[in-house]
Amino acid sequence: MHVGVITLFPDLVRAALGYGVVGRAAARGLLELATFDPREWSDDVHRTVDDRPYGGGPGMVMKFEPLRGAIRAARARVPQRSPVVYLGPQGRRLEQARAAELSTLPGLVLVAGRYEGVDERLLAAEVDEEISIGDYVLSGGELAAMVVLDVIARLLPGALGDERSAQQDSFSGDLLDHPHYTRPEEIEGRRVPEVLVGGHHAQIERWRLKQALGRTWSRRPELLARRTMSELEHALLEEYIAEGAADTEVP
Repeated sequence: MHVGVITLFPDLVRAALGYGVVGRAAARGLLELATFDPREWSDDVHRTVDDRPYGGGPGMVMKFEPLRGAIRAARARVPQRSPVVYLGPQGRRLEQARAAELSTLPGLVLVAGRYEGVDERLLAAEVDEEISIGDYVLSGGELAAMVVLDVIARLLPGALGDERSAQQDSFSGDLLDHPHYTRPEEIEGRRVPEVLVGGHHAQIERWRLKQALGRTWSRRPELLARRTMSELEHALLEEYIAEGAADTEVP
């Protein structure tokens, strides 16, 4: 996958390629990243990329021309019809399903904004989609771009040591992940659930599905609301809820 990132801080974004899943994907040739600094397309000696907003108000706005130049240069480096995505708080919130769709594309251009935002005409002329990584404000889009890169990279075939890891992640299938345990079997009186050490794979899978359903029900119920649940899943969730009620009863 070929990704171009429009950023005023290219070194910050390129640093992501040195670590973790993103770095491994790049080393294996699964992900190719190029950065484009809008300053290179500024038309004055000061390499100006921002100006005061029309109508007044605090802060500065990123200018149309430098951003357009950087985006068009990035488009020329990625496969044709690769979408241009602006990372901003007004975009569609990134979810696992959309990340999975993006991971199947041959290329992508990510635009990291700064200051108070970018000239609205740039969004209308050059941007195909706006994405937000959450309902909060960052100082710039670089961190958001790195989040998008990480989310996508782990979905690329061959990026993970075991492909099942991505399939079982939280939010895959609108469920949170089940609890995980490793050695030792007991820590300060807290033991690993017996089902996990018994070696019965069918019982383990049943327990894991029940825990995933229960955690989603208690922590992110809106995810369950959009999931089409099977009869087994309904039964497991009822078990989970009943077990929780039993645990809280006062003797």
